Amino acid sequence: AQSDERPEIQQEVELVQGGEVEFVGRPVGADIKEGELNPALQNALDKFTLDVTARAKEGKIDPVFGRDTEIRQMVDILSRRRKNNPILVGEPGVGKTALVEGLALRIAEGNVPDALKAVSVRTLDLGLLQAGAGVKGEFEQRLKNIIEAVQQSPQPVLLFIDEAHTIIGAGNQAGGADAANLLKPALARGELRTIAATTWSEYKQYFERDAALERRFQMVKVDEPDDDTACLMLRGLKSRYAEHHGVHITDEAVKAAVTLSRRYLTGRQLPDKAVDLLDTASARIRMSLDTVPEALTRRKAQLTALAMEKQALLEDIAVGNSAHCERLASIEQDEIRIILELDELETQSGQELKLTEQLLACRADISRQAEISDLQTQLTIVQRNNPLLGLDVDARTVATVIADWTGVPLSSLMKDEQTELLSL
Repeated sequence: AQSDERPEIQQEVELVQGGEVEFVGRPVGADIKEGELNPALQNALDKFTLDVTARAKEGKIDPVFGRDTEIRQMVDILSRRRKNNPILVGEPGVGKTALVEGLALRIAEGNVPDALKAVSVRTLDLGLLQAGAGVKGEFEQRLKNIIEAVQQSPQPVLLFIDEAHTIIGAGNQAGGADAANLLKPALARGELRTIAATTWSEYKQYFERDAALERRFQMVKVDEPDDDTACLMLRGLKSRYAEHHGVHITDEAVKAAVTLSRRYLTGRQLPDKAVDLLDTASARIRMSLDTVPEALTRRKAQLTALAMEKQALLEDIAVGNSAHCERLASIEQDEIRIILELDELETQSGQELKLTEQLLACRADISRQAEISDLQTQLTIVQRNNPLLGLDVDARTVATVIADWTGVPLSSLMKDEQTELLSL
């Protein structure tokens, strides 16, 4: 066999994509300007990674609060000369991905050491990397291109690998080496800086068994925040959710979301479960303002069901079955009762809607601030502890969502919440 004596840069490096061969190596005579990345490598970087720092600069990332210690730990590790790869380990929902976003926000602000100021944080999309990689060696070649792109990039790149345990064994399906073995040499030499994130169970199952991989990373423990820290995190996010849903979120709703989710949503972690709870409560208030109140819809559905049953019984009577007379009388009484309730609820709903619109108008107009207290009093009188429309996201709204999710009675939740708030 003859040896290939061409310069290495001219040799063909195959990247198989969709069954076709694409040349990654620079074509003969092609000029790449100094300070620019090979277009094929740049394409691989853009296709399989997401620039988190760019999103942070564009204001597309939510603010991160209450994680200063962990972010400082990450910066300490990243500033080291060798083995400068943090791995974030914590239960699902504690905010590991948010930590990396917090670091990207600090880089965007310039609030990091000089060595990190020019860094671009990119999230590796491992699912996209594996998608369509059916030919043997295709996955490995894609990953090699990304590693090479990170190493050659004129702007320093920090690669974030979320759910990092999935890289162990990734690519083996095609009969090649797994992704972890491709990453190890570059990690050991310090040529590839990464942040990994995984859960405790996966860390023990995959990383602790692979000592060579484990020692490439320095662990950063990400624990579930306490109630005060979780409240701080939610207060930081509150304005984003309030703006998205177009509602006002009270501080008591934030406290209720943290305390009630910790007590009743035991299978999940803060702050994730409290954020979901507050998000759902906000959506519910928005829906109550934009649609027919649930109580009215329920009564109308009951009337429809009674009308259908009544029609069925009348059809039976028409063919000589007279055993349903008592039930017919009962249905008519139920219909009268529900119609009266419906009329009362429609009147209340109309009054609430009018007062709510006036209140929202007053809040938007500084010159009408004095009217707010009077309108609020009128609204409280109309609602009589049974509000059909929600004006603000409060503790009751949050408790209602928890009651729907868990089946715990609302009265019990509100009693617990009042006791909890008094003890704060």
